[in-house]
Amino acid sequence: MREAIRFTLIVAVIVGLIICTIIWPAWGFSILGVVLFGIGIYDIFQKEHTILRNFPLLGHMRYLLELISPEIHQYFIENDTDGKPIDRNHRSYIYQRAKLEKETHPFGTQLNVEAENFKWMQHSIYPSKVKEDYPRVVIGGPDCKQVYSASLFNISAMSYGSLSKNAIEALNKGAKAGNFFHDTGEGGISDYHRNGGDLVWEIGTGYFGCRADDGNFDPKLFEEKANWPEVKMIEIKISQGAKPGHGGVLPASKNNKEIAEIRGVEPHTDVLSPPGHSAFSDAESLLKFVKQLRDLSNGKPVGFKLSIGSKDEFLEICEKMVETGIKPDFITVDGAEGGTGAAPIDFSNYVGMPWEKALIFVVDVLNGYDLKKDIKIITATKIITAFDIFKALSIGADVCNSARGMMLALGCIQALRCDSNKCPTGVATNNTRLMNGLVVEDKWKRVKNYQEQTLDDFLELFAAAGCTDLSELNRNLINKKINDEIKPYSVFYPSVATGSYLKEELITP
Repeated sequence: MREAIRFTLIVAVIVGLIICTIIWPAWGFSILGVVLFGIGIYDIFQKEHTILRNFPLLGHMRYLLELISPEIHQYFIENDTDGKPIDRNHRSYIYQRAKLEKETHPFGTQLNVEAENFKWMQHSIYPSKVKEDYPRVVIGGPDCKQVYSASLFNISAMSYGSLSKNAIEALNKGAKAGNFFHDTGEGGISDYHRNGGDLVWEIGTGYFGCRADDGNFDPKLFEEKANWPEVKMIEIKISQGAKPGHGGVLPASKNNKEIAEIRGVEPHTDVLSPPGHSAFSDAESLLKFVKQLRDLSNGKPVGFKLSIGSKDEFLEICEKMVETGIKPDFITVDGAEGGTGAAPIDFSNYVGMPWEKALIFVVDVLNGYDLKKDIKIITATKIITAFDIFKALSIGADVCNSARGMMLALGCIQALRCDSNKCPTGVATNNTRLMNGLVVEDKWKRVKNYQEQTLDDFLELFAAAGCTDLSELNRNLINKKINDEIKPYSVFYPSVATGSYLKEELITP
């Protein structure tokens, strides 16, 4: 935003000088000549920018255009289907539902239905009646004493600090109004999270909110907050899709005094969470940590979130579940495509298994070990539309979360400045002037609308497939084109039958 204002001022000055030149030619040309001469001399003798030294005056056009290049690209160059990471069609889908605008699309699909990897759902010529109530999923295994009934579509993990206090408050109020949960992210529970919405408290490697002075896990602090009534579930963050194998990053520009107090760190410093947990170091100690958190929370559902890297490591976790009898109540599967905030570019681009294959792998392994019946699967990567939910549940997930979808519902315009504290819409910034533009009492309604309208769309797809119960969703309902052949997912990715696990089959890419 600051760059845009600077650009506007520069343009205004130039326009003003041109007007002055037209009205008062002698004075105008004289002033304009002196200004341009001064800029040119400065350009020649400055040593920071080669372009300006070699091309005085003219070189400034490059920097002026660079300031607004993202906006030029988004508004004038990209078409409706090729924008990254989320294209214009999907952004419009969210905005229209958040604002309760039109739900129809004119003149047919813009997608290339003959493209490789094109996916579509199987419908029935005998559709079922559209349900009036949204289905819910009960999360809690045999050792859980306080099971939780979850919506199919919820707010994924985004921390206060990464997002503004206005954004967090609006998300939580939307969750309360729509009866769905709000994952806190690893930054701890702030007052802005406590507006009546159900919370999933995410515990990351920095243990923010339950952090001892030495940076390790503090059981007493955890026990106190885990038993707050709004905390419905606890999620151990092992890794996330945006930066698997790399700790969370909160730039110093976002780490104000309030956020530092919530997290238990020094303000105005870069907050880098460790890549791994200090509370556990292998599969068995991870499961013991799950049990510890469940006991300290008086039996609330406890699970863990991860982006799949080594398949062998996940297989070992499942083996230890069978051996010890300790099971998480849920597992959240993230994919390499995930990410809303700051991450090193190589981690964003080249680390972690893609979402679809990761979800399929986790579902099949749990089925192979006969564990799926006690463990619910939540998935959370680029879940934006009703079809995304339908596909995820057909593959084997039980519940879906969305981060970027909810950000767009809040008013995010995909300016790609999440890590700079300069988010122009006040969503991902702690700059008071910018965040004040996000009016909580308006935006929470948009979050609620987007979630409800997307579930309405899902129920229509669900009925179109002829389904009457969530248990009827399966991989036969999703088709995919590969090498000019269209086949259902059940052919490309056959489910591993319960009890028939073969390690060699599951390790095979």
